[in-house]
Amino acid sequence: MSIIAAPANRSNVSVWVAFILLILGTLGTYQVVSTNQALLFLIGGALGMTLYHASFGFTSSWRVFIKERRGRGLRAQMIMLSLAVLLFFPALGAGELFGNPVKGNVSPVSMSVMIGAFIFGIGMQLGGGCASGTLYTVGGGSARMIVTLVFFCLGSLIATSHIDWWFNLPHLAPISLVSSLGVAPALFINFVLFALIAAITVFAEKKRHGSLEIEPRSEYQGWKRFIRGPWPLIWGGIILTLLNFATLALAGRPWGVTSALAVWAAKSASFVGVDVASWAYWQQPGNAKALAESLWFDITSMMNFGIMIGALFAASLAGKFAPNFNIPKRSLVAAIVGGLLLGYGARLAYGCNIGAYFSGIASGSLHGWLWLVFAFIGNSVGVKLRPIFFPNEKPKHEQLTGC
Repeated sequence: MSIIAAPANRSNVSVWVAFILLILGTLGTYQVVSTNQALLFLIGGALGMTLYHASFGFTSSWRVFIKERRGRGLRAQMIMLSLAVLLFFPALGAGELFGNPVKGNVSPVSMSVMIGAFIFGIGMQLGGGCASGTLYTVGGGSARMIVTLVFFCLGSLIATSHIDWWFNLPHLAPISLVSSLGVAPALFINFVLFALIAAITVFAEKKRHGSLEIEPRSEYQGWKRFIRGPWPLIWGGIILTLLNFATLALAGRPWGVTSALAVWAAKSASFVGVDVASWAYWQQPGNAKALAESLWFDITSMMNFGIMIGALFAASLAGKFAPNFNIPKRSLVAAIVGGLLLGYGARLAYGCNIGAYFSGIASGSLHGWLWLVFAFIGNSVGVKLRPIFFPNEKPKHEQLTGC
């Protein structure tokens, strides 16, 4: 069996390492757990490749709009969400997909969501990525983002030590637009909101620049572009939606990221003698099970591992896997602070840009829209803080990447 080679100036070693890890991970998950779990691991790999090749970064898309009023990334997100609700709402309304029961990520509308999303938004800009962005840039070879990921996990763990206090702040019960209004009205409302946001970005971009940004041309076309990238943002949004829908079909719930990071940190803390199992959060049945079981059995963990390996595979095929461990001190501090804010905020907000925003809105959960508003406000604050940590960052239009 042949592997398509990376460009000539790049060793094929990392291509083969990523490919072998994908094969071993798939076979191991199949043997230890189930076929479904193995497929979910592969979906994680496909998510990682898609995120990397499309440079589908929520963080940079929001920063570029806030700073430069370029809305190409935000419009791609609206297209992604439009397709997502079109696929998800009928299945969630029926309560099943292909004969299997499914449920959405529907969480309370609360102060903790507002505060957590705001904190998470600041963390996105300082840490240099969102939840999915952190994972795929780590897989793609970013040494700095490893620091962000470590402190992302730590921030998640710290939040679980007293999360009940936040959850007991004023809140409403979970509200599902699909259950409350029905599939068709919920679709109509969401489509109107997506169109309104896209229209605002078009108006703002034309007012600032006179015309809309054009998708950059790639030196590769056809299958070579598919293998080596970069992919158009629209491709990325559509593929991410289809993979999220496949996750719903196989796992019975949509794609999520950050619950696993809390599990990783809790297991690490337990290993060094911290009695996290006595904390109220880790005594809840689902969390206690995740803490006690092997990571092989945790869907979110295995998909996260798949994302990182898939991104490694994509970066290697593109000839761009070249880790750089020379991290400026201020940037390192930003990674630490940003990671802590990302982890802490995600737990307060019942999820991140994937679990709360993408999958939350795709699930018809009102808390997903609340998350979007307050995370965007947090990003605006984070953009103002970036010059403290990135003094040499150019004020010109930035490429849409995970960082």
